[in-house]
Amino acid sequence: MDRVLKIATRKSPLAIWQAEFVRSQLQLYYPELDIELVKMSTQGDQMLNSPLSKIGGKSLFIKELEVGMLEGRADIAVHSMKDVPYELPGEFEIGAILARENPFDAFVSNHFNEINDLPQGSRVGSCSLRRIVQLKAIRPDLAILDLRGNVNTRLTKLDKGEYDAIILACAGLIRLGFEDRIKQPLDAQTSLPAVGQGALGIENRKGDEAVRELIKPLIDSKTMTEVLAERAMNATLEGGCSVAIAGYAVSNGEELLLKGLVGNVESGSILRAESTGSISQPKALGELVANQLLDIGAGKLLEGG
Repeated sequence: MDRVLKIATRKSPLAIWQAEFVRSQLQLYYPELDIELVKMSTQGDQMLNSPLSKIGGKSLFIKELEVGMLEGRADIAVHSMKDVPYELPGEFEIGAILARENPFDAFVSNHFNEINDLPQGSRVGSCSLRRIVQLKAIRPDLAILDLRGNVNTRLTKLDKGEYDAIILACAGLIRLGFEDRIKQPLDAQTSLPAVGQGALGIENRKGDEAVRELIKPLIDSKTMTEVLAERAMNATLEGGCSVAIAGYAVSNGEELLLKGLVGNVESGSILRAESTGSISQPKALGELVANQLLDIGAGKLLEGG
């Protein structure tokens, strides 16, 4: 490839870290390739006064990046896979998914070491419906307050005393050098992760074979298989930011285990399902677990019941 490769990225510190990481990985394979970051503001970064579930969901974080690719201002975009909607516009595809960082949620507090140490009525920051419904299931006494902004902003709000604790993704904290802020990693039973959490994806234009070949060495087949199963479950459930959905797949040899969850914040209801399948059929496994959830009433919860 004899031209500059342009990477579209959001301007948050974590997004820049992710794009820089992809650039560094590509330069291991193509040391002569000139790679530029194209920093863009998205609606999701600008609209910080309302939860995503009320203002349009995950697409608010990637639409401007996709427009940049369509207009030729960028060749690829780097995303946290948990921010990528289950359905992409027809012009785009996820050409590569990289090896996953820690996929779990983190309990972060300046005064308490774990969730069960929090006094009754403590203020916990999160506006993820997935996190809120699972947190309420184990600590219904807590006051859950909205928390928006990038990782640095959220930590600053905690440090100013606006919350007693906040829930963030372990991966973002680790990538930004804040691993020491993690007081308690939350296991899958306590807080099942978001679909794609911890994994980075590279979005490219369909039909751009040169770019597709360029990014192929960055594919981690294990992570890609796991995330494809999670995303297939989410797609079958037609889940977005306005509903509480979690999904986490783990491959072991030729076997793939997928755990799924659907919850309703208002009622506190949570439904869980899991199944195993072949690593060669991640989409089929995702659809199977989604249908298991639908069979036990997930459709009603997804509709707000």
